[in-house]
Amino acid sequence: MSPHTRHEAAAPTGAEATTLYVAIEISRKSWVVGIKSPLVEKIGLHTLGAADVAGLKSLIEERRGRAERTMGQAVAVRVCYEAGYEGFWLARWLERTMGLETVVLDPASLLVNCKAKQRKTDRIDATKMVRALLAHDRGDAAVLSRVRMPSVEEEDRKRLLRERQRLVKERTSLTNAIKGLLKLHGIFDLEPRAGDFDAAFAAVTTAYGEPFPPQARREIERLAERLGLVMRQIEAVEAERDAAVRRTEADRRGAAGAGSRARADASIAALARLKGIGTNDATLLTHEVFYREFRNRRELAGWAGLAPTPWASGDVERDQGIGRDGPAWIRAQLVQMAWRWVRFQPGSALSQWFQARTAGARGRIRRVMIVAVARELLIALWRYANTGLVPTGARVA
Repeated sequence: MSPHTRHEAAAPTGAEATTLYVAIEISRKSWVVGIKSPLVEKIGLHTLGAADVAGLKSLIEERRGRAERTMGQAVAVRVCYEAGYEGFWLARWLERTMGLETVVLDPASLLVNCKAKQRKTDRIDATKMVRALLAHDRGDAAVLSRVRMPSVEEEDRKRLLRERQRLVKERTSLTNAIKGLLKLHGIFDLEPRAGDFDAAFAAVTTAYGEPFPPQARREIERLAERLGLVMRQIEAVEAERDAAVRRTEADRRGAAGAGSRARADASIAALARLKGIGTNDATLLTHEVFYREFRNRRELAGWAGLAPTPWASGDVERDQGIGRDGPAWIRAQLVQMAWRWVRFQPGSALSQWFQARTAGARGRIRRVMIVAVARELLIALWRYANTGLVPTGARVA
């Protein structure tokens, strides 16, 4: 099963006799729509302009109307497309405009031919998706995996943390660019992020005793201007992020919050009270991970790509390491979180287990074991966020 998804119960066998199946292969150039009507066995393929939702609506209504007139009964419609950069706007449009529930597929869950050279076109992909929907309705629940579609509010709450990540990367890039230009002329003691950088740089001369080259000076000044803007934006984003904890404290003092935002704020505040878990960590866990529904700890670890991947054939058995199937940037944050946990929560059972298993070890052994800590820590924090069960031996502020 894909780490991003989970298999859903299949529809009753025989549903295909009264169902119109629609698959949309989306690209920037055009949309290829595959349609399987209960009237015919062949899958019809139609090409629309990119984002031509009016044409899509007309096509679906025309095919459904034709089938209902011929069969003399209502015909259901099932629509699917693969998850991608377009997100979920089309699924929301179909639901609100036409009342259709859309299956957003995990592309990695569809079967592929393992030949050395695969045939791939938009028309072939649309046909494959229609056949996957048909197989699902016939009772094969494992033939496709459905991506969980977040609400508009849940999706919007992710923007703050992701914006901060981009800004931090940009800050690092600008800082390194300025330092590189300064070092080019033998200057090593100026910090671009310091508040007095502009004044200090205005008076600087090169290490070989000449005035700073004018073109390089103007370039650094422009870089420093952009750096200042990025740093101010980071401060604004972090202030908005930290407001979640302050809102929760206000709710405690009397004005109890309600709704999904209040629950998310409460989760962030609770996680941030654990020593070693900062507000940024708590925000990531709440808005990127714990808003999803996981049935058990294995599903959670699998989604994060931290579950082991066995390989066994005949007498050969070996472990291939973690799956790495989940979002790589979240997994990297979880590993960093595990290192901080070991440092700031030395009395916890998890930290003591890590120290016992790595006693005297250095290098690779510690890096391998910290991944195991990241997996167990994620599970422990998930339980804490959902049930209030504090990780064994952990300190809470």
